[in-house]
Amino acid sequence: MDIEQQSLFRAFREYRWDEVTCQPYKEEGAAPFKAISRQVLFAEPQLGCELRYFEMAAGGYSTLERHEHMHAVMILRGHGRCLVGQAVRTVKPFDLVSIPSWTWHQFRATEGEPLGFLCMVNALRDRPQLPTEQEVAALKAIPAVAAFLEG
Repeated sequence: MDIEQQSLFRAFREYRWDEVTCQPYKEEGAAPFKAISRQVLFAEPQLGCELRYFEMAAGGYSTLERHEHMHAVMILRGHGRCLVGQAVRTVKPFDLVSIPSWTWHQFRATEGEPLGFLCMVNALRDRPQLPTEQEVAALKAIPAVAAFLEG
């Protein structure tokens, strides 16, 4: 198999893919998050989107954020909970989560096991916005959201 054909196929081993770098989730100090990494699986310009794999250790979480672009997420590994807007849901392998434009969202892994998910986003996308203190207070006025955020 020549080099060009080799790059068409990347083997999967224990939630890592050959020739795919496991990177930090975000720059340290850029936003609050805990114990999460990312792998960019597909980022070819011809696709117009990127497919990424995020994995957080048990008890880890992504940043509470929103942005103009939407996300399409498939839970691949583990169990956890996610916030989308004002709704909190338990998630498990193969659940699908759509995150609309400008919607607050966050994923949290269950204690005792990692949570991994595939995330498809636009190749050209805006930078995430973090909530202000007032926006966090408004979210925490909803009991289920408050319990999620404080959990």
